[in-house]
Amino acid sequence: LWLWLRLQRLWVLLQVVGHVLMGKLMKMLSPDRMKQHILGMGQKSSIFQNPNFKYENWGPTFFTLPYFLFVLRVRWQRLEDQALQGGPAPDCPVVSLRGQPRRLWDFMH
Repeated sequence: LWLWLRLQRLWVLLQVVGHVLMGKLMKMLSPDRMKQHILGMGQKSSIFQNPNFKYENWGPTFFTLPYFLFVLRVRWQRLEDQALQGGPAPDCPVVSLRGQPRRLWDFMH
């Protein structure tokens, strides 16, 4: 199980590196086309109904080091939160009745 999780993390790392490198390359080769592509993906979100939300404020942050680290952290977290039938439950964050943040395994012990 430990080795399998490490291999999955390595695979996710390679996927995210490939995604960011491809995005950086496309931004260098065709910045206008990449801008249209990013805006097209965002049309599905309701955030574009906000007039204060402009591409110039957030668009350049795509495919940067903080973007890479954020995507990598989220994808790795999703790996750990998967629950398979017959396997252990994920150790996801929960909030106690007193409002204190805890982990699921804290309640189990």
